[in-house]
Amino acid sequence: WDPIIKYIKDQHSAYLRKELTAMRDRYIQDTRIHCALYFIAPTGHSLRTIDIIVMKKLSEVVNVVPVIAKSDSLTLEERQKFKETIRAELAHHNIRVFPFDNDENDPEETQLNEAIRNMIPFAVVGSERNVIIDGKPVRGRKNRWGVINVENEQHCDFNYLRNFLMRTHLQDLIETTAQIHYEAFRSKQLLALKESSANKAAQQQPNGV
Repeated sequence: WDPIIKYIKDQHSAYLRKELTAMRDRYIQDTRIHCALYFIAPTGHSLRTIDIIVMKKLSEVVNVVPVIAKSDSLTLEERQKFKETIRAELAHHNIRVFPFDNDENDPEETQLNEAIRNMIPFAVVGSERNVIIDGKPVRGRKNRWGVINVENEQHCDFNYLRNFLMRTHLQDLIETTAQIHYEAFRSKQLLALKESSANKAAQQQPNGV
């Protein structure tokens, strides 16, 4: 996870350097990472120790959204139970996953966030191929039990995840990065810069002054 965290912090550093430039552009290109999807193996049991460690580390620097990969390997009942187990483990280990509530949320936003939290982790199925269902090509995958339609909300949560990331919570992701993760990084860097400048100034003063 260290290379991932380093990359996230490198983007924060690049943005901060542009912010501190005297002749900075009116618009700073934002390359900060606003969301990290964490894919969980569909074991149907519990989170692995490595999952807990990595999500905890990542949640300190970026908005984390957990996702169950290859969820079609679980039955609907197994999937629901696995989700409940994961949510309980996230709470037990104090791992903060996106979305967060704040005092500025209206009742509708709070209700939407609660619905999302009750759905997390999103259970998804991926496919690079189209299959024919009722004479129409859809993104999906065939198995011996039938066809998994990636965009069928009864089969998986892909549509919910896409809407969450690209429509209902896109701006919230950006604002949370700016106000929480980036601001914490920025404050720490500016404090370190201030202390470094003070130490250099003290070293340059003549003895006895």
